[in-house]
Amino acid sequence: MNTKRKLLLALSVAGLLPLSVQAQNMVLKAHDTHPAGYPTVAAVESMGKKLEAATGGRIKLQMFPGAVLGQEKEAVEQTQLGAIQIARISLGVIGPIVPEVNVFNMPFVFRNEAHMRAVIDGPIGQEMLDKVTASPAKLVGLGFMDGGSRSLYTKKKVTAPADLKGVKVRMMGNPLFVDTMNAMGGNGISMAYGEVFSALQTGVIDGAENNAPSLFTSNHYSAGVKYYAQTNHLIIPEIFVMSKATWEKLSASDQALVKKVSREAQMEQRALWDKSVTEYTSKLKAAGVEFVQVDQKPFFDATAPVRAKYGEKLADLMKRVEAVK
Repeated sequence: MNTKRKLLLALSVAGLLPLSVQAQNMVLKAHDTHPAGYPTVAAVESMGKKLEAATGGRIKLQMFPGAVLGQEKEAVEQTQLGAIQIARISLGVIGPIVPEVNVFNMPFVFRNEAHMRAVIDGPIGQEMLDKVTASPAKLVGLGFMDGGSRSLYTKKKVTAPADLKGVKVRMMGNPLFVDTMNAMGGNGISMAYGEVFSALQTGVIDGAENNAPSLFTSNHYSAGVKYYAQTNHLIIPEIFVMSKATWEKLSASDQALVKKVSREAQMEQRALWDKSVTEYTSKLKAAGVEFVQVDQKPFFDATAPVRAKYGEKLADLMKRVEAVK
């Protein structure tokens, strides 16, 4: 036992230093598939600075953006094992593990982004975080982030479901999303985010769906994508989680601190997000992408069977979401 540890133990035994605050120095590895500077990355980095300041450098955070530690599926697995401590991930990959969060994955479950924010900021949002934490997933739900409204970007112009016939569209790896695209008239293809650019270039897919900032930062607009049809079919909050193995190493006071700065990160990311949507929309238009206004009702009606199929066990929860003003 080194001299420092002997001193800490002696102080604890003497009652001068509670054992509960003796967390060792800790470096939290944080993962994100998005690039450096992206709102979700910046918000978690800010959270790390607050943790470091509040603990006198005892807890630090090291951000690994741009999927350098793997795509989302691999990141979730590494976080479950404790190799990654904090990960910002889409709910799409959480849905198969924690079925209740699929309520947020339903097509057109939110009226608009303001409705989604009211839900995640309120009791339902906390309930979903608690369900993730209580599940066998070995993850602790820290907070939500705004993933924006997801719309279609394709090589051909789409204004109605009929225009999607035969169009191969990349979807996140969740059967719910593939079924959503199929119901909307297209051919949903499950594919990792990192494979989309080459798949667009080679014609393996004809398009994908995401928010405007992701369309720009992924450079997908330069791979033959000319149109962005604003279907807003999915408005999915993103989640950031901590490895439960790491969480359980923290003292109660450190856990409370992490929860506090996580909530602050949720709000900070939102302000950054709103600014980025405006900026990236302008950049996409300048790059020649045509933003197409569409009548959402035909797409909403077409996806009714998806809500019925996946929402059967979530009917009460969906009604609660709908009731939020």
